[in-house]
Amino acid sequence: MPLTHFDSDGNAIMVDVGSKEDTSREAIAKGRIHMSADCFEAVRLGTAKKGDVLGVARVAGIMAAKRTSELIPLCHLLSLTKAAVDFTLLPERNEIEAVCIVRCQGKTGVEMEALTGVSVALLTIYDMCKAMDKSMVIQGIYLARKEGGKSGLIQNSSPFEEKENIL
Repeated sequence: MPLTHFDSDGNAIMVDVGSKEDTSREAIAKGRIHMSADCFEAVRLGTAKKGDVLGVARVAGIMAAKRTSELIPLCHLLSLTKAAVDFTLLPERNEIEAVCIVRCQGKTGVEMEALTGVSVALLTIYDMCKAMDKSMVIQGIYLARKEGGKSGLIQNSSPFEEKENIL
């Protein structure tokens, strides 16, 4: 399959989607951050010195999803109809899972927006907690689901499933 972001001379280009029909698009991206037990408890209890870590990370992830075209050079500017970031606390692993859901009615998908949103949400947690824990690890960022457009529904399994089933 040819790469669509290059012209016949090998120059990077933005794909022309002008002739495509608008369709409903949705993408869900996930990722995790692992931290020390003390750091995890501070986030969970809301006692981190920098304040409401998850609240700030949620807003940062939403803002990032909305500005993806400014960060990823060949992404189209999209009019998003939904951008949300939520978190699941995993105390048995001292991990926080972030999930970013993005929707639009448009000519191109929102995968990059969801991946950017979840990445920035996790980076914000890292930034707000780095004084407490210098060994945090951001891991397993992936596109969990996308729907809409020519390729229809795509679902990917979690990179954590195999490790979690072993435990």
